[in-house]
Amino acid sequence: MQVTAMDVYRLLPKTNCGKCGESSCMAFATKLIEKELTLDDCPQLSGDERQKLEDLLAPAVREITFGPEKNQVVVGGDEVLYRFELTYYNPTALVVDLPDDLPSEEIMKRASDIMNLKFERTGEELTLDAIALRNKSGSPEKFAEAAGALAELNFPVVLCTFDPEAMRAALEVLGDQRPLMYAATKDNLQEMADLSISYGCPLVLFSPGDLEEMKNLTRRLRAMGLTEIILDPGTFTGEGIGDTIDNFVMIRRLAVEDRDEDFRFPIMGIPALSRLTASDKIEANIREATVAATLMNRYADILILAGTDIWEIMPVLTLRQGLYTDPRKPQAVDPGVYEFGEVDENSPVILTTNFSLTYYTVEGDLKSGDVTAYLLVLDTEGRAVDVSLAGGQLNGPAVADLIKDTGIEDRVKDKVMIIPGLAAPASGEIEDDTGWKVLVGPRDSSGIPDYLEKLASE
Repeated sequence: MQVTAMDVYRLLPKTNCGKCGESSCMAFATKLIEKELTLDDCPQLSGDERQKLEDLLAPAVREITFGPEKNQVVVGGDEVLYRFELTYYNPTALVVDLPDDLPSEEIMKRASDIMNLKFERTGEELTLDAIALRNKSGSPEKFAEAAGALAELNFPVVLCTFDPEAMRAALEVLGDQRPLMYAATKDNLQEMADLSISYGCPLVLFSPGDLEEMKNLTRRLRAMGLTEIILDPGTFTGEGIGDTIDNFVMIRRLAVEDRDEDFRFPIMGIPALSRLTASDKIEANIREATVAATLMNRYADILILAGTDIWEIMPVLTLRQGLYTDPRKPQAVDPGVYEFGEVDENSPVILTTNFSLTYYTVEGDLKSGDVTAYLLVLDTEGRAVDVSLAGGQLNGPAVADLIKDTGIEDRVKDKVMIIPGLAAPASGEIEDDTGWKVLVGPRDSSGIPDYLEKLASE
């Protein structure tokens, strides 16, 4: 059951002292629910009341943190099954496999490639999150040597081995950077748990295809005092993908709906396993990206991949960006006037909305077309052109206010504005309310360079 602001308010001091920066305790309760404030912001909370609030506000899925202090990865923290109910927190961590049997130079080169793989979309830089160092060599010494090399990078690491001795050797050189330990099983549970407690590192529990056994093992770990656990129920690909999805969904339902303490932990998937049956690299990359997208849509909090080709990683990162935006708050950029190229009084003025995807698409088309222009960005509450036109945010008075607020009228000689083709129905209203001549531009911003070139030749 979702916690309400009233549930929180009942446990607050109710003094409306304002020391938290809010006008009332009810306002503070609302900000706590929205995760805009924390319990530390209320100086009057202590003792039993604070503990009750901590328990009440604890997410259904516990948050687990790993990695160096200044470059940490946080997974889990979700409170709902469906994104439209609230939002998803802490984007799925994308981790890339790195076997320890490579030459040291190749290990560092691949690590550098993983760390530096990035691209920008709608103003946000999308990157990978961690390296999964795998003890492929089977040698504790080789595993520790590779872990020591990665320690110099201060980048989050997942240590992957079922051998407690190899894990201990790697933790001796990397343990102070809080790596994620993968993995404890029914056969090595005590040894891995002891290492997790000794080094203070979170632990993955691997129980493939058996949720009943996973529950029993989780309970044993919790009885030992371990609370930082990540669950890997096994990633079965090919014809087994349905079973994998069923297990992921069941774990998350037990956490959110039943608050089952043995399953209130993040879930790990390993799409890299899908590559094993592929006939070539292209098929392997496609399979891996498909499995990664499937599991991300079904509650995976951390995924281990093997491929690093940008064409494989880009759709996975893009999907993650979309899933982990707040559906209640459209993505938007600041309204105002933006300059492209060496503008002057003769530069054209182009209108668009402040929906992020719209703005960055227009920005990209203007830059790729080497356009010199002023871009007026109207505050449409983060809505696209056609949606804001239908909703009434894109209208004559709003554009007139934008012209006044930006002072664009004093920066150009001619009062001429180019509006998006989709905004054509509002052209007359905009002309009447602004006093500017309105030209209806192309429906797609990719046509702006050619449109301006044709306009200049007339």
